Formats: sequence, C-alpha cells, structure tokens
Amino acid sequence: MPAISLAEKGKKNNDVYVVVNKKKLRCGYTTGSCAAAASKMAAIILLGGEKEDFVEIITPAGTCLSLEIEHVHSFGDRVACAVRKDGGDDVDATHGILIYSTVSKRNDGEIVIDGGEGVGRVTRKGLDQPVGNAAINSVPRSMIKEALEDVCESLNHKGGLTALITVPEGFAASKKTFNPRLGIIDGISILGTTGIVEPMSETALVDTIKVELNIKKANGDENVLVVPGNYGKHFYEETESEDGDRAVKCSNFIGETIDHASALGFKGLLLIGNLGKMVKLAGGIMNTHSRWADCRMEILSANSLLAGADAKTAAKIMSCVSTDDALDILNDAGVVENTMREIMKKIDFHLNHRARDGMQIECVVFSSKYGKLGETHGAEELLQKIREHAHK
Repeated sequence: MPAISLAEKGKKNNDVYVVVNKKKLRCGYTTGSCAAAASKMAAIILLGGEKEDFVEIITPAGTCLSLEIEHVHSFGDRVACAVRKDGGDDVDATHGILIYSTVSKRNDGEIVIDGGEGVGRVTRKGLDQPVGNAAINSVPRSMIKEALEDVCESLNHKGGLTALITVPEGFAASKKTFNPRLGIIDGISILGTTGIVEPMSETALVDTIKVELNIKKANGDENVLVVPGNYGKHFYEETESEDGDRAVKCSNFIGETIDHASALGFKGLLLIGNLGKMVKLAGGIMNTHSRWADCRMEILSANSLLAGADAKTAAKIMSCVSTDDALDILNDAGVVENTMREIMKKIDFHLNHRARDGMQIECVVFSSKYGKLGETHGAEELLQKIREHAHK
C-alpha cells in the first residue's frame, strides 16, 4: 500500500493547512503523535490483534491522524513499531526520522512509559519533566497512555503495558535543537501539545523561550538577562567578558518574554540589543519582526527632530536602509547622543508599561559600528546583580 501523507488523507485528517505570509502550508505531526501511533500498533500486535499498515489516533487538537507503520519487529514477549516523523512544510531537525515504540506486557495493570536510545534525559529543573526522567513531555505521555489503554480495553488485557520510546537518530538530531542548552542530554524530546506541527509556528518559538525562563527561575535566578539574538550575546561577551550563553534569547518576541518573566515572579529583566531591533520599542512595538512593523526610520527621524536636528537631517534618515546608515547621518549632524536620549526615554516607558510594575525592567542599546548608544537609568545596577549571581 503506498504511503499516504497527512495532506492526502483528506477529511479524515481534516486537510490540515495554515496560511503564513499568504502561502498555504501543509501541517505535519509531532514526535508525540508518532510515539502514540507506534505504541498503539505495537500493543495491538502484541495482544493478538491484526497488524495494519496504518493506525489512527486522535490528537489533543481533535484531529484524526492515520499514520503509516514501519519496521514492525516481534520478539515474542515484546513488539516494536516505528512511525516516521513528518514536519509537513516545517522541516526541522526531527523531520524524516523514525520514532520507535517497543511494547511489552506487565502483571501489575499499570501503563509505564519511558525513553531509551535517542530520547533525551532531563538534567535541570524547570522543564516539563522532573530531573532524571526521559524527555517525553506530559501531553505526549498522555497520548501514549490513552492509546495503550484503548488497546487494552478493546483486546481485554488487564495486565498493563510498558512502552519504551526510542529514536535511533535522536542523539545526532538533538545537536541541531535547543536540548543541550536546556539541559536535556543524549537525545531529542518527544514533544507536542496539539499533536500537529504548524509550519513556521511562532507558538513553538515562544514556548522555547518560556522553557528557558522556567529553568532560570527554577535554578534560583531572581534577575534575568535577555538578548534578541547573537548580536546581543556577542556584545555582552565582549563588553562584560562574561558567558553570553547565560542570556535567554527572545528573538523578536520581546513582549511575550516580558509577560512570562513577570508572571514567573522575576525581580528584574535586563534587555540588551542592537538598535535595529530596539528602536522599535520606542514606538511600543513589542514583536520586532519586520512583517509586523518596521518604523525604524520614522522613529529615528522623529526623535532626531526632538533632539535638535533640522528637517534636512530628518529627511535623510527617512531614506536610509539600515540604522547604522541613519547613525552616520545623526553623527554628521552632531545629535547622536541627544537622539538616543530621547529614544531611551521612550523605550523605558514602553517596557515598563508592558511589565506593568511587575518587575524592574531595563535596556541597553548598542550598534555594531558605534558601540553602546544608550541605557535606561537602572541598567548598570541590574547588570551588576546579574553578574554577581553568575559568579556565585
């Protein structure tokens, strides 16, 4: 029987698509869905049911998936099956790899789920699973358990089952993920909250940021350093001679990062970033991706006028492509410092408005060409607290 993709299964799989940037993109299914489907078929075969080429599961999102079973192996007292991960149009480190489940009988009526080769182990507090557990998150565990319970009920098995999830290519794939940074070693995580992978999912990125913040909080950090990306990380390393990996990378999701840090009860958050992104904060823009908003030159131009620049200077700024080009014009006009003073006041206002007095929030803005351009009034003090905690 030929392989049937998620998209080709039609109404059974609800024709799962999303539209991103005016493009229709096919959704895939998570490692959690693969593990649940593999576990279900392995249990069916083990308990004397009929082997099928495809097995159906219902995802937490309510979608019915019919996933192809590969590599069925029977060992007498246990059965192993595999499902190949399909990321749809969102190809990631786990796309195309096989997720195995080896199911065996128990005598105590319990359903036990664990991870073996290629499934990571949790080594740090603040993650979905306790330290020492296999990195199989709560929702996939529930999916696997529910699938096994359904099989036990339908085939009248009372003794219980153990499912061992393995991913032969998991260790290699994990090196391309955030797992080593998050304290998950030796393999990938079995993930998914809906069972479906949405292409270019911002939710997945924000969830990763939240996990990093959770870990910081669980490890006793009261204040957190946040950078949008590698520019901020490298600037911190060069200016402070500190390890930039201690910072949480927030990408474009500054608002969501502030919200979660405040909800976790952090006392302070220090944001260090390049003017190209940070200038948008002066306009209250908390998602700095260009598709949501730009206004970099409008903000720089308007604030240059407030700083004493003439209309000709402001007009030149409006024709710039990069913020470094705009800084060259401001520098020629002698108003870089005054313009940045105006911008930092607005950044301070909008950051504190987002945090709503939930925590101290400070910001340092720099340029790769001009170095440090400005900082909010409490930035140095908060940086010192973060530095002291890191040295303990």
